[in-house]
This record gives sequence, C-alpha cells and structure tokens, in this order.
Amino acid sequence: MSGALVMLVALAADALLGWPDPVFRRIGHPVTWLGRLITALEGSLNDPGRSRSARLLLGGVTTALVVGAALAAALMLRALLPGGWPGLLLEGLLCWPLLAARSMYAHVAAVARPLAAGDLRGARAAVAMIVGRDPLRLDRAGVARAALESLAENSSDGIVAPVVWGALFGLPGIAAYKAINTLDSMIGHRNDRFEAFGKVAARLDDVANLIPARLTGLLLALASTRPRAALACMRREARAHRSPNAGWPEAALAAGLGVRLSGPRLYGTVIADEPWLNGTAPDPSPQDMTRALRLYLRAMGLMALALLALALV
Repeated sequence: MSGALVMLVALAADALLGWPDPVFRRIGHPVTWLGRLITALEGSLNDPGRSRSARLLLGGVTTALVVGAALAAALMLRALLPGGWPGLLLEGLLCWPLLAARSMYAHVAAVARPLAAGDLRGARAAVAMIVGRDPLRLDRAGVARAALESLAENSSDGIVAPVVWGALFGLPGIAAYKAINTLDSMIGHRNDRFEAFGKVAARLDDVANLIPARLTGLLLALASTRPRAALACMRREARAHRSPNAGWPEAALAAGLGVRLSGPRLYGTVIADEPWLNGTAPDPSPQDMTRALRLYLRAMGLMALALLALALV
C-alpha cells in the first residue's frame, strides 16, 4: 500500500526533525498558510448583520473554498512527482509538515518539567500554549489534566487522523484533512460569532475524525500497562464526552494511566459542567505526565508498525 509507505516517510522525517524554527521563520508552515486564507475569507464573509441562514451558507462556502484550495494544491504537486520510489519518498517529505508527533511530545514535556520541579507558574505558561482554558485558574492537578487531555485529543487530530487520511489517499488526503481540521480550530466554535458560520466546518471535522479518534483510543489502550481497563473505560464512558470524538482517546489515556480526566472546567466566565472520565481514580501527578509521554511514544510506535505491515502487504 503506497500510502502507508508515504506516511512512514513523513513520520520518520517528523520524528527526526519536527518543523525546524529557521524554516518556520523563513516560510511559515502550511497550517499558517491555511490560517491566513481562512482569516481573510471569514473577515469578508462573516458579517454579523447577515441572517443566520446566510452565515451558515457562507460558512459552508468558506469551508469548500479552503478544502478545495488545499486539495487542488496537493493534486498539482503530486502530479509533478516522478514515479516509483523517488516519487513515494518525495510525497512523504511533502506530507511531513502536516504531522505533529514531535511537537506534541515537546509541548507536553514543556508542561511536565516545571510541574515536576514545583514551578506552577512555569507549568501554567506552558499549558497555555496547548489549551484554551485560563491557566491562572488551574491548580497543579488542573494543569496536569489539561495537558493530558490535550495530548490525548491532539494525538488523534494532529497525528493519527492525518496518517489515516494520508495512508488512504496520499498527499491529497492529508492536505484536505488538515484544511478541515484547521477550519474547525479557527471557526468551529459555539459562540455568537461562529456558531452559524463555522457549523459546516465543525460537522465536517467531526466526520473526518470519527474513525481516527477511535483508532487513537485503541492505540493508547494497547500501548498502556492497563489495556483491558482502558478499553473498558473507553467503551463505557467515551460517549459521555461533549465531543463525539475526543472522549475516546481521553478515556483510554485516563484509564491506561489510572487517573481521572475531563470533569468541570472554566472557559472565560463560563463553567462547563463536563463529566469525569475514569472518575473514581485520583488526579494526575507530574509523574503521571512522564508515564503518559512514554505511553504516547509506545502508541506512535504501534502506529508505525501497523503502517509497516500495511506497506508489506
């Protein structure tokens, strides 16, 4: 399966290099390019004076334009590639920036280090880079939970889902998925500004992540030292999560580590009364974050082995 080989090349490049800062400073990143397009379209089309139905329609148009642009660019690039192994290698390198396995590890490790050293202020500053909650309102356990929830959810959104769509459809598949996911992160919010305009993007993202989120939960469960408990918690509690997808990897990670995640949290001045996942377990400690990062690496290794098996078949 050529798509699996392409994804193995992309994963290897990401594991070795990430997305180097000098490259980012010089040319940015494909997600930032998508972000600029989304910002321009949203600023032009999302007029609060328009009716809800008009904003819903224009949000759908924005979603189609952004996904279409990403897909067209990917198809044109792939058409220029040579055949055989050189083409597969080059396609993998083109997919490389669209994975975030190395940066995900780095961001969570940046929270774990100050938390383990007792530096709550430093841990709050680091966790603010990966979650939308007010870090100043998070205690030590709250910081740890937020970081682990981000690790679980973004393992799906930032790694497993792009790999799945890339393995199925190569560069066009992963490019289209990243466009959908970036749209959701920018306009798929339930507030006055985006509830109508971003609805199509949010629903499309839900569909695109339906299978990858469950695969991520499976990978995290199998990579844990408590696979049966993780699988049982995932089946029992994942659907109680506010998201149709995020609960699967979060429940698997919570039970795999033997800690509780999710639960009530504060966004601005609004308290989101979310149910606990693996709620009878204790809050995570800094040591649990170190264990989670090891579990994450094992899960990514399992995914790479699965891709290798598909490539050999």
